[in-house]
Amino acid sequence: MNMIFILFAVLLGGALLTFFSNKVSGLLRDIFFLLTVLAAGVFFYLFIKKGDTVSFSLAGLNLQWGLNAFGWYFSLIVLGLSTLAAFYALAYMRGKERLGYFYFNFLVSILSMLGILMSRDLVSFFVFWEIMTWSSYFIVIYNGKNVQRNGINYIIFSTIGAYAMLTAIVLVYTNTDSLIISDMITSYPQFTPVLQIFVPILFLMAFSVKAAMMPLHVWAPDAYSNSPMAYSSVFSGALSKMGIYGMIIVFVTMISYLPDSTWFKEIFAWLGAITAIMGTLWAVSQDDARKLLAYSSIAQLGYIITGVAIGTELAMLSALFLAVLHGLFKGALFMAVGAIERQTGTVNFTEVTGLIRKMPWTFIASLLAIIALAGIPPLGGFVGKWMLYESLINSNHYILVIAIFFASTAAFLYCYKFLFGFFLGQEEKEWEHVKEAPALMVVPMMILAIGTVVLGTFPGIILKPADIAMQSLGYAPTEGHLWSMSVLFNEWGDQVLLKPLVYAIAGIFLFFLILLTVKGWKTMRYVTTKDISSSGEVPLEDENLTFSINFFQPFMRAAGPVMKKRMITYYREFGKAIDILFDFTRRIYNGNGQTYAIYVMIFLVILLLLKNNLFG
Repeated sequence: MNMIFILFAVLLGGALLTFFSNKVSGLLRDIFFLLTVLAAGVFFYLFIKKGDTVSFSLAGLNLQWGLNAFGWYFSLIVLGLSTLAAFYALAYMRGKERLGYFYFNFLVSILSMLGILMSRDLVSFFVFWEIMTWSSYFIVIYNGKNVQRNGINYIIFSTIGAYAMLTAIVLVYTNTDSLIISDMITSYPQFTPVLQIFVPILFLMAFSVKAAMMPLHVWAPDAYSNSPMAYSSVFSGALSKMGIYGMIIVFVTMISYLPDSTWFKEIFAWLGAITAIMGTLWAVSQDDARKLLAYSSIAQLGYIITGVAIGTELAMLSALFLAVLHGLFKGALFMAVGAIERQTGTVNFTEVTGLIRKMPWTFIASLLAIIALAGIPPLGGFVGKWMLYESLINSNHYILVIAIFFASTAAFLYCYKFLFGFFLGQEEKEWEHVKEAPALMVVPMMILAIGTVVLGTFPGIILKPADIAMQSLGYAPTEGHLWSMSVLFNEWGDQVLLKPLVYAIAGIFLFFLILLTVKGWKTMRYVTTKDISSSGEVPLEDENLTFSINFFQPFMRAAGPVMKKRMITYYREFGKAIDILFDFTRRIYNGNGQTYAIYVMIFLVILLLLKNNLFG
């Protein structure tokens, strides 16, 4: 049996065993769940090789599964993040109901994402895409909160994307008589000019929904924030990358071959930039940490979309690098919020503060992840954003780089809000009982956070497989030196040249820290977080010093005109118009036979009056 079949059998069999063992024993369910994820990961890395393919027929259709270097690169994101999230889930989900249901859909979503990455034909791709949508939808509605709003929004936009993709598949099959993706790519230059525009637009509609690109993003804030935090890290960090994966394929294999593709790329590059800017502004305005991270995820995906749309070697390399980094730091942050939620019962910045002494490991993981998200050296986020800035400047997109830089700079506001709001504010008596999260939750988030540090210093760990992935898409062989286009790296791309500067800054900081500590040793006193958050003033006992209350009001007033009208408002108005149209249609088709007879008579009279014009 082919190894790919075995991998899917392991995941599906493990999902079923996990679901049914829930009725027998919670411990047995947890063991099956964790073993399935671990077995799938180990089996993938040991036995699934790049270039492996298997062809078979099903219901008269010729299907093909396989794995190239590009799919393998995204598989790293899926399996790596899912494995850590699985350990995290065992602690986070403990004591909750319907865990067999949750773990089953968790495993099925992993299977579907790997299926998408291994599909070499359009039917398999579509089927796995739909399985991914429905398994994630069942997790979105797992908590049972606002199902009508959160679940319906997600499934409606996913359905729109699915129908767009299905229409594109039908058009491709009609013109090529094949469902194999490589045949579609080969035949694309022979499509009519109309189809050359229409087919990629349809595919990009589907992929843009999952990548949460504006204006197709409105499902994401509620879906990300209302899913259990044990899955939100996978939802934001891995599942959204399936949209990026599809967009890259379309841009490289279709859009790049259009006679005048510049305008197409410019539109999507600017949509990515707008997504980054608006996602950032809405993140700043949130007091709920889950919503803040949801909008932040949308913004970070905007950077990646911009890199994909520009499409130069350096821009694509930055997009692939940021895809991994986004999975690391956003996975760590969603896990940190989940830990805070589990230990305090709330994730609202206006309610809980001063957790740095209560949850120090969660703070350290959050700090590292926030630094990476903000693009501050020496962490990996800086490397990815620097490459993106360079690629935009080198391709003469000066206004676009200003827009992206604005979004990145404004992100400091919600980064500060996250850290100060949860950890550095005034300690309140009602949170004296709070303790650090269990090790099963802390260790995965620390691994992800440390990963951002490692990749910030040694980016070659990711750049090398990204380079190989790009070559599998048709980019010219670079012999491992693609990253030499950036001034940031050394000749081999395995280290960042800013390391001596970082060491110098750290040395100066330590020197003055030691000097001030020794000099002021005798007069040193214990400083509480209340002293810090009030700048040395002595507040009253009942005075709320939570900084997030009206703290960003001047900035939000300035951004108010841009944020005045939300996209969801336009969709709701469109929905109301459709409802009025359908109501009018129901009045016409009322089920009354006499009314239908009148319609027939009117039609015949019109036909007789216009017979000369219609039939000559």
